Amino acid sequence: MALFFVQGAALAMWFVPLSMVLDAHGLRSVKPLAFAASAVAAVISPLVFGALADRQAAPVRVLRWLALASALATALASWSIREHWGIGPTLALIQLVYLCSVPTWSIASAIVFSRLADAPREFGPIRAMATLGWMAGGVSVSALGADGSPRAGLAGAVTWLLVMGMTFVLPVGKPTAAAPRSWRERLGLDALSLLNDRSHRGVFLMCALFNVAVAGFYPYAPPHLRELGFARTSAWMSLAQVTEIMAMLVLGGLLARVRLKWVFVAGLTLGVLRFAFSALDTPAGLLTGIVLHGCSFTLVIITGQIYLEQRVEPAIRARAQALMSVMNGGVGGLLGYLGAGWWFARCTGADATRWDFFWGGLSIAVGVALVFFVTTYRGRLHLRRPPAPG
Repeated sequence: MALFFVQGAALAMWFVPLSMVLDAHGLRSVKPLAFAASAVAAVISPLVFGALADRQAAPVRVLRWLALASALATALASWSIREHWGIGPTLALIQLVYLCSVPTWSIASAIVFSRLADAPREFGPIRAMATLGWMAGGVSVSALGADGSPRAGLAGAVTWLLVMGMTFVLPVGKPTAAAPRSWRERLGLDALSLLNDRSHRGVFLMCALFNVAVAGFYPYAPPHLRELGFARTSAWMSLAQVTEIMAMLVLGGLLARVRLKWVFVAGLTLGVLRFAFSALDTPAGLLTGIVLHGCSFTLVIITGQIYLEQRVEPAIRARAQALMSVMNGGVGGLLGYLGAGWWFARCTGADATRWDFFWGGLSIAVGVALVFFVTTYRGRLHLRRPPAPG
């Protein structure tokens, strides 16, 4: 729980204020590329480090070195923004930040899942600590008056060093799978075989589609808040984490009573409503959308992680969680950040942004994910299927 809390704070101190920091230092034009860098990293690094944690090194040790690398990369990227090193070096360092930090979520989740006796009931409250940490990170940035300052990233770098320190008190454990026999296994590409299963494929693709729309939330909600007269935007954004925590605390009981399919459907429906309220272009509407973000995120993304823990063999679980990171932050994020940047430009004129069009388009995108999932997922059939020979 403490690990999740500190890790969530470290990630938030960089990610939440990034949009405002780039705006404040004359880098607004590269914002889509800066956020897309996280998606590029999510395509490359989670499977590689997930395979490393499954097959070659203890997951705790992998997390330790990634935390150190994240601290150094975050400090350098923040300094480059502050000192105006130029677009090329700054984007390269932002890319390095994400290459180091993106895999940490799936590896930390695999570490936690390996120690749970009843994942559906236990994981939600534990994962809520990461959300509390994310809130603490965002609120700390605002408390420091660093919503538009590289000081936020420097604080995040220090927090990554705390994550590294915490790995020294975690049980180290051992890899769960046999040593890799090919480059395909070393790179984690054998995890793609999970997509051959219809139920797994439906969940992975639905999460990717969901994240195409979610990618527009963090880059563009803070500027919209500012236009509507809100200050301390990082703190206001943390309202999403309040409902995220509430949803995580009840998720275990919900999963015990309701089919996974309908938990996913509820999360997607809230996602549609989240952007629809934001499209009202009013303070109350945007705040309502931010609040609904937490519930929607939990019921889709966290339930997806629990789904993999229940349905995937232990020897491939770190890679399965890594593949989920690839689909969410990689495929969905890359299409989303670049697509949201293009859509934002289309909705922005010489004088103002048509926020009703912008958020309305994202609401439709989540609706597409909802329709796809409802028409393709057959989880109950998956449960009744007899195990394959061998």
